[in-house]
Formats: sequence, C-alpha cells, structure tokens
Amino acid sequence: MTQAQTARRGRPPQTAKQADQVRARIVLATAEVFATHGSRGLSVARIIETAGLARPTFYRYFANAVEPLHAVLTVSNDDLVGGIKSALDRSEQPVELGINMIEAYLYWAGGHGPMLAPLFAELHDPGSPVSTYREQALDDIRALVRAKFAVLGRPSPSDIDLDTALQICEFVVYRISAGAPDGEPDAETIAAARLTMIRGVLVTLGRREDVEYALSVPGLFDPVPE
Repeated sequence: MTQAQTARRGRPPQTAKQADQVRARIVLATAEVFATHGSRGLSVARIIETAGLARPTFYRYFANAVEPLHAVLTVSNDDLVGGIKSALDRSEQPVELGINMIEAYLYWAGGHGPMLAPLFAELHDPGSPVSTYREQALDDIRALVRAKFAVLGRPSPSDIDLDTALQICEFVVYRISAGAPDGEPDAETIAAARLTMIRGVLVTLGRREDVEYALSVPGLFDPVPE
C-alpha cells in the first residue's frame, strides 16, 4: 500500500480540514504516479487507484489529472526558488555564493526521491507542464542572482553565462539521477556531482580572482586520486 492509500475510503469530508486532507492525498498520489509514469502517463484512474479514492471524490477537487500535477510542480518551484534565495541571502563572498547555490540546488533535488528523474527528463519537453514551470523557476532564479550581483557591486552576468551556469546544474543532477536505479544517487555520486557543479558555476560566473581563491579552498580543485 502506498503512502497515499494510508487513509481508508469513506464518506465525503465534512470539514475544511478533512477537505484539505483529501486534496493533499490526491496531490501525493499524483506525485507517485508521475514518478512512475511521467506526465504523459497521468490519468484519473491511476491517481484514484493510488490514492484509494472514488472517482466522484477526485472530481470534487480537480477537473482532470493535470490539475493536481500543477499543485505538485508549484510546490517544487517554490521550494527551489526559496532555497536559492536563502542561499544568496546568506552569501557575502562570490565563491561562497556559488557554493551555497549548489548546496541549495542539491538539497532541493534530494527532496524529490524517485520523482526527480522523470522531472528532469521532461524539463525540455514542450508538451509537458514541467517545461513551463522550469522556465518560470529559471526566470525567478535569474532575477535573484542578478540582484545579488548588484548588492556585491558586480556587473550583472550575461544571459548566456547565467543560463549556462544554471544548465550545468540541471544537466549534472539529471545525469546522476537518471543513472541511479531508483532515481536516488548514493552519497559518493552526489559529492562528485557537487564538485562538478561548483567548478562549472565558478568558472562561468566568477572572475579570475574568484577562481584563484577557489583554488586555495581544500577539496574544490584537488586532483582526483589515482
């Protein structure tokens, strides 16, 4: 039995709290179906089977199978942008900024479990709702990074440099999640990915002095042991 099936079938909710619980149950079930089948495999039948709910109950809250997916993606975007904002707010030095952004990104990715691989697989699929949410999140992150650069007294990064830095993060996380049997990479793989992302972002968005400083930070550019 899945998490979404922990509550039993029963009468329609009678209170706002019960209604919120059923809605959350449907959204959780949608995330589980998405993790297994992707957005193109979503259906009301699969969602209600996973949630352990009757079809009329589903339609009391959502008009179709895509609507609860929007709820899932909204939470995902909010978590990502919020995490990046917090990382930038506590960064006072450019190299620290890059590292904190990567940490926030990896923390966000780690919270998705088996949903991460299909999420990244659909980032560039124009037919998937995921791609729309990706663009929205990237717009928000671009604005946050440019605002932080202004606070640090630095010129705003060019569009191509900023997008390249963000896509490095996307690619690396997709690469390690797609290669993991259950979509959850082990700690060693995540640590290696973290270094790759930090190096890429520093070289793309940093200045010469940033790279020189990073070279003095133990572990960032150390040679790989033979």
